[in-house]
Formats: sequence, C-alpha cells, structure tokens
Amino acid sequence: MGRPLIPQITDIATPIATELGLEVVAIVFHTHERPPALRIDIRNPNADTGLQDCERMSRALEAALDTTEVIPFAYSLEVSSPGTSRELTTDREFNAFGGFAVQVTTHQPIDNKTEWQGQLIRRDETTIYLSQKGRTIQIPRELVSKVYLDDNC
Repeated sequence: MGRPLIPQITDIATPIATELGLEVVAIVFHTHERPPALRIDIRNPNADTGLQDCERMSRALEAALDTTEVIPFAYSLEVSSPGTSRELTTDREFNAFGGFAVQVTTHQPIDNKTEWQGQLIRRDETTIYLSQKGRTIQIPRELVSKVYLDDNC
C-alpha cells in the first residue's frame, strides 16, 4: 500500500459522520490483530451518543469502504463512542468538550495537589481553566500531564 490508510479512511468517514449529524473523534487501525480491526470513535454533538448512532455510522461507513476498496483485505469494523475516560489532547477536543467535567493530572504539585476535577472552561496557549463550584481554577499547561473527561464530577 502506497499511502497510509488513516488519512484515506478519515476522508471517507468524516463526510459520512457529518451527513448523519455526528463527529469523528478518533480512528485507529489495529493491523496486528487477526483480522485487523478498524476502530472509529464518534460522538453526537447534540445528544448522548447512542447505539443507534453507532449502528447508522457503521452501516454507512461499511458500504462506503466496500465501494472504494481502500482496505484491500479482510478486517473488522468497530464503531463506538469515545467513552467517559477519553483523554483530551487537541484544541478541537478542548473546544468541543467545554463545559464538560474533566480530571486534570499535573506532574508537579500545585497547592500540594496533582489531581484537579471541575468543569472545563477553556484552554489557551499557557493555561487550562476549570470551574470548581463557581470558582475559576487556572492550571499552567506546562505542568499538565493529562486531561480526561470525567463523569464523576
């Protein structure tokens, strides 16, 4: 295969998701599995992502992938939601999940703490802003190890 598959699959999956009112969150192709497993994580920006969303995306994407023959060998297709333990890494994810409960882990303590929970306000070039019971917490990005969605807040 001359070109990597993920960009080609993304080019096929993204317009399908958009047409269905969904967003592609992540695409991973586990080629070490037998058969290889293509996993597409989606989310419904207007409601909780449900089984029907995954089924609609799976059927539409499977048909498109079969038609284009971008994957010329047998594989399994898994369409799911990213779940609540999803790590946020991109600006797009931080924008999309503004207002959601998150857990922030720092590699150095701030006020003797390395774990912070709250509602994500935003992220800029230097700081991640959380709301904790109406109080704004500012965490310097250079101290942040990970930021996860958290349904326990």
